[in-house]
Amino acid sequence: MLSRPALIVVSGPPGSGKTTLAHELARLVGCPAVCRDEIKEGMVHATPGFVPGPGDELSTRTLPTFFGVLELLLRAGVTTVAEAAFQDRLWRPGLRPLLGLADIRVVHCRADARVVLDRRRRRLRDDPLRWAHGERSYDDPAQHARDYDAFDRVSLDVPSIEVDTTRGYAPALDEIAAFAAARRT
Repeated sequence: MLSRPALIVVSGPPGSGKTTLAHELARLVGCPAVCRDEIKEGMVHATPGFVPGPGDELSTRTLPTFFGVLELLLRAGVTTVAEAAFQDRLWRPGLRPLLGLADIRVVHCRADARVVLDRRRRRLRDDPLRWAHGERSYDDPAQHARDYDAFDRVSLDVPSIEVDTTRGYAPALDEIAAFAAARRT
């Protein structure tokens, strides 16, 4: 008798440490990481003249591609880490059809809003691919904090854990990996 694969959802606001944690978890668990931003960045290569912005063409195409890749892997029995800064209104409808295919668990990332702001500013400055997301620079730390606090986390009746990435990981990475790899009985 085969057990279902796990789908480890790593979510949180932009700059909360999701992508780094998703790749670490995938390495520790021994499975692929599917990251929404990396899919969109790959699409940019085949879209000459692309101009990013709210609701742009690639953002619209990335959503079904992301969930389609997850479904394909889960149907093949592949435990997978899925990472995106989606809020509940995007995560929940995309994850519901996958509930019967996988044991889903959610890792929600958060960090101090000032640390997140510094990360986002540094990423915009240092990562040439960030332009693809139309990410804006925050000149007003108070506005950034309000936007950060308004993030609507994924809400499903599945096991979840909250991870503070302000200074490393709390809980520790080995505890997060144990949560991610745990099998339901």
